[in-house]
Amino acid sequence: MLHTSDWHLGRALHRVSMLDAQAAFITRLVATVRERAVDAVVVSGDVYDRAVPPLAAVELFDDALHRLAALGVPTVMISGNHDSARRLGVGAGLIGRAGIHLRTDPGACGEPVVLADAHGDVAFYGLPYLEPALVKGEFGVERAGHEAVLAAAMDRVRADLATRPAGTRSVVLAHAFVTGGEASDSERDITVGGVASVPSAVFDGVDYVALGHLHGSQVISERVRYSGSPLAYSFSEAAHRKTMWLVELGAAGELVTAERVDCPVPRPLARIRGDLADLLADPGLARHEDAWVEATLTDPVRPDDPMARISERFPHTLSLVFDPARAPEEPGVSYAQRLRDRTDQQIAEDFVTHVRGAGPDAREQAVLRDAFDAVRADDVLREVAG
Repeated sequence: MLHTSDWHLGRALHRVSMLDAQAAFITRLVATVRERAVDAVVVSGDVYDRAVPPLAAVELFDDALHRLAALGVPTVMISGNHDSARRLGVGAGLIGRAGIHLRTDPGACGEPVVLADAHGDVAFYGLPYLEPALVKGEFGVERAGHEAVLAAAMDRVRADLATRPAGTRSVVLAHAFVTGGEASDSERDITVGGVASVPSAVFDGVDYVALGHLHGSQVISERVRYSGSPLAYSFSEAAHRKTMWLVELGAAGELVTAERVDCPVPRPLARIRGDLADLLADPGLARHEDAWVEATLTDPVRPDDPMARISERFPHTLSLVFDPARAPEEPGVSYAQRLRDRTDQQIAEDFVTHVRGAGPDAREQAVLRDAFDAVRADDVLREVAG
């Protein structure tokens, strides 16, 4: 099977459209399916970049569906936290007749797509992104949390698998932040109750877990893997090698091979840092002159016309960051720099400390967490309703 995720169709990189690059990825995916005799394709969420995608992104998705269906190779897809599950799932029953199986309903996570090969059946269970505040009633959990709802969903998976003939192999598609995974700047925060990640043990009892959400290809364990996004969507991903997993399961569900298949690179990404004069003169940076560049200027005084000057050497510069070389305690340090790498919860707690001279106690921290969780859930409901 070919495991991929996080297409984010319709996304831009610093206002540069990625649609052509996304189309090139779809072409590579289809070619890989054909040339490597793939038996099934799995897409683990975030097909689109937002709940209401632009028309061009919808057209590209439609093209991908037609090309995959034309190959006669079954495809299983789930919705991610960027997708509108209800929109993505429209027509799922009809599309399923063409071999494209959309799994967007949390209540159906225990109902697999059953495919077969020479060794017997393989049950593919699709766990769409489970927003805890919205699905805790469906799964009967008292307090909304990622681990609780995923554990309840996996209980349904294991219960169904137990009714299947002996030797049935199993694959789970899930969109979540699993402990041990490395995040990047381009993923939307899914923290609930102060916790974003879930332990990989939640997925015990199945042969392979095809994860989506984190944009770097990574191995949590031999059987639990992230494919990562097919393209870099932030400069924090500049060092990523963008790939899909080509995975072979044996007759007993053992992992025979797991190979990384490279995705097309439209243009490399580079992060450069230093005084403007040094960046313009350094011969060692010549390799980045055709790359998309994020330049961080450390000049103590902001140079004149910096973007135009840096673009003379690096014409594809997309981001210019100012980080003057000065001590952190100096009053000139910007507000944005002071907030860098701090969560909404931490910023709110800092504000409480600043206003009254003492930080929030445990009860007040819980109130803040609940407030942020409620806002996040309301945002999801607004996206779905819109």
